[in-house]
Amino acid sequence: MRYYIADCHFFHRALNQKMDKRGFSDVEEMNAYMVSQWNSRVRKNDEVIVLGDLSWGSLEQTEQILDQLHGKLFLIRGNHDRFIEDKNFDVSRFGWIKDYAELNDNKRKVVLCHYPIACYNGQYRKDSQGNPKTYMLHGHIHRTQDQELVDAYEEFVQTQTHETIGSHVQETIPCQIINCFCMYSDYIPMTLDEWIDIDKKRKQNRKKNVIMI
Repeated sequence: MRYYIADCHFFHRALNQKMDKRGFSDVEEMNAYMVSQWNSRVRKNDEVIVLGDLSWGSLEQTEQILDQLHGKLFLIRGNHDRFIEDKNFDVSRFGWIKDYAELNDNKRKVVLCHYPIACYNGQYRKDSQGNPKTYMLHGHIHRTQDQELVDAYEEFVQTQTHETIGSHVQETIPCQIINCFCMYSDYIPMTLDEWIDIDKKRKQNRKKNVIMI
């Protein structure tokens, strides 16, 4: 099984107290909870793709966390993954470390980057039922104003049309940009289908709240 997650930020005290306001008493409690949630789902041979910012800790601190996490790990480099630059870092803990990747997931394409990409490769592809065949998975923006801006952009694009090549038929433009922010899944790595569902429900709840206001 393959799972995805972004922006765990192990050891990042400021995110717990300020930006994310995660609500833990300290980073030790936050780290322990995230490890427990991770391992409640992931088994030894499962794949987990971390979409950046796994840890704010030192190499030694991060290695202690990595030793506890189940699964075969792959890392999309985040702007806060400083431990990678340490000359003593053992890269073998990860199957690969990349800035960008494109993979197949159950007959669908996933575009992977720490940062959201507006016009991602394969965006216009649909299956025979008209469902999107490509998804852009990212992290970085957490649950901030930037998330609202990305949501607004996505909603706008989905109202636009384009002329298909060859048939000259006007079709709506697919736009599937999914933030795999760890707090959206209660710190549990999720499958692509689970992230699609989480993203859909989050956007539905956002619209309801806007209407209520």
